[in-house]
Amino acid sequence: MATAHINAEKGQIAKVVLMPGDPLRAKFIAETFLKDVKQFNEVRNMFGYTGTYNGVEVSVMGSGMGQPSIGIYSYELYSQYDVEAIIRIGSAGSYKEELKVYDVVMGHSAYSESSFAKIAFGYEEDIMEPSEKLNNALRASAEKLNIPLHEGRIHSSDVFYRDSGVTWQDLRDQHDVGCVEMESFALFTNARKLGKHAACIVTISDSFVTEEVTSAEERQNSFTKMMEIALDTASTIKF
Repeated sequence: MATAHINAEKGQIAKVVLMPGDPLRAKFIAETFLKDVKQFNEVRNMFGYTGTYNGVEVSVMGSGMGQPSIGIYSYELYSQYDVEAIIRIGSAGSYKEELKVYDVVMGHSAYSESSFAKIAFGYEEDIMEPSEKLNNALRASAEKLNIPLHEGRIHSSDVFYRDSGVTWQDLRDQHDVGCVEMESFALFTNARKLGKHAACIVTISDSFVTEEVTSAEERQNSFTKMMEIALDTASTIKF
């Protein structure tokens, strides 16, 4: 049955879902990598698709930007559609010189100043962890595909524009975070609450250190290495 935000029926969504923030990136992945594709969601233009990759059913759906948005979609996928695992694939800004534009990073944890976990479930922690089973599978896929994979703690921010006196250098040094995005903390929180699996791999789209940037079109269509890692994992992992 449909939820308030997803107009799919049970059985139309695979056990493993790839979740980019941008619904157009979800469309690109479905059209580029999947076979026998069927669209299962278009509510609010948050496109969702199911197809096959290497003969295995895989779904991909946008999450929108920020923790409230991915919090809604991931919770409904986990709780209403029997999804076992969500792999966030997104873009991030680098806080460290060694993380270059186009590098792929897997989060071994996510730090956030957000109140999401406390308000939603009463969790007091400001660090959430992904599924080790999923992370192990992503490592194996990256190695098989010969794609370098950095690992580290991700800063999952509630804000894109900041002028509070707290600098990105402060965040990096005080919380040991290597890059910043806006979704993984909420995703990991929902997975913890519901006993599901979650992971996050991101491509560095810009650098706070070097001030390099990528275009919106590049972010939508060119970050294919992380997509290939996630698709390989989605098509090989067993639950």
